[in-house]
Amino acid sequence: QVQLVESGGGLVQAGGSLRLSCAASGRTFSRYAMGWFRQAPGKEREFVATISWSGGRTYYADPVQGRFTISRDNAKSTTYLQMNSLKPEDTAVYLCAAVVVSNSEYYRTRTYEYDYWGQGTQVTVSS
Repeated sequence: QVQLVESGGGLVQAGGSLRLSCAASGRTFSRYAMGWFRQAPGKEREFVATISWSGGRTYYADPVQGRFTISRDNAKSTTYLQMNSLKPEDTAVYLCAAVVVSNSEYYRTRTYEYDYWGQGTQVTVSS
């Protein structure tokens, strides 16, 4: 079992930046691939970004490519999502997720592939 707690959300103007954090506790953090997802009211949960166990491989959804950066600090059991050039359409609850992987370079992009989820943190971007 691993517990995930997100933080860092808030209200920001369009063009601004936020950094989200996801703190993990429980089992060995470094064996997990991590992902960030988001869910806006009335919409399906959607993939945002993922990072491999080693931190060496990342992958982003097209809408955030070039604006968001995912990273992790295994020593601190924490995953980050740096969000720059925010747009009103980025408004959503952002959730982090974890899944055990067998290879340090694997990551996952689909909601159903993840076993553990945080409660989420609200990000609101005003125009």
